[in-house]
Amino acid sequence: MTVLVAGSTGFVGRRLCPELVDAGHEVRAMTRHPESYQGSGVPVGADVADVNSLRTAMADCTAAYYLVHSLAETDFERRDAEAARNFGRAAAAAGVQRVIYLGGLGEDNDDLSAHLRSRREVEGLLAAGGVPVTTLRAGIIVGHGGISWEITRQLVEHLPAMITPRWVRTRTQPIAVDDVVRYLVGVLAEPDTAGRTFEIGGPDVLEYVDMLRRVARIEGRPLVVVPVPLLSPRLSSLWLSLVTDVDTTTGRTLVDSMSNEVVVHDTSIRDFVPFEPLSYADAVLQALGERAKASHAS
Repeated sequence: MTVLVAGSTGFVGRRLCPELVDAGHEVRAMTRHPESYQGSGVPVGADVADVNSLRTAMADCTAAYYLVHSLAETDFERRDAEAARNFGRAAAAAGVQRVIYLGGLGEDNDDLSAHLRSRREVEGLLAAGGVPVTTLRAGIIVGHGGISWEITRQLVEHLPAMITPRWVRTRTQPIAVDDVVRYLVGVLAEPDTAGRTFEIGGPDVLEYVDMLRRVARIEGRPLVVVPVPLLSPRLSSLWLSLVTDVDTTTGRTLVDSMSNEVVVHDTSIRDFVPFEPLSYADAVLQALGERAKASHAS
């Protein structure tokens, strides 16, 4: 089938496109700069802020993936809402049969961060156009180039000892990026997943501090963690921007979300896409290996 991928050049999208091509689909890689696109699929120029460009890009598409977010912007909630509204309307106008969206884990009855609330809002706005939306909700995605993973890796590699805020005790269920892609490709082949929401994660439920310690152990690095309960979200984000290459705005957005537990409670996705996801340790090794390969190639 013909499939559009919005966010084709992003962390997940650039991995998803070649897998869709390998699965036999005709892929349209949506980008604002088609002239410089070098990934899998056929590049098509479109912008989520321009409904007409979206309709043209989606013409004759059976399905469309939505992998877009604006974390680096201070008004990301407004931007993401507008983009999702445009995408849902354009999909309906173009006759797209289903949309597949990668969202975020988190309990609806929890006091969700602005980031996670925005992810929920996007789910509804995509569906408001009338096209069935399949949502995959994930927590931290482990893979070379992923923001959350890069924060983890860089903290471990730059600081043999660190003071940490309360959020290091929050539980999460990390998942390897290759497993996320496997789920994204898999649900497309299952018509019964249309219009449903699924939770995806790896086999390990860990506190953030455990994730840091496991990475340190895998890399053979010393790590002393000293919790500081009064370290505010603002100071936490400034701290992250000082010791990692994540900008303060993105850091603050992610830090706010780290107070929310993000674990899988519904495993029904495995009824449709059955496989054994990688452990956290194996996902880390894979991410480090990909980084080493990229560094060697450059």
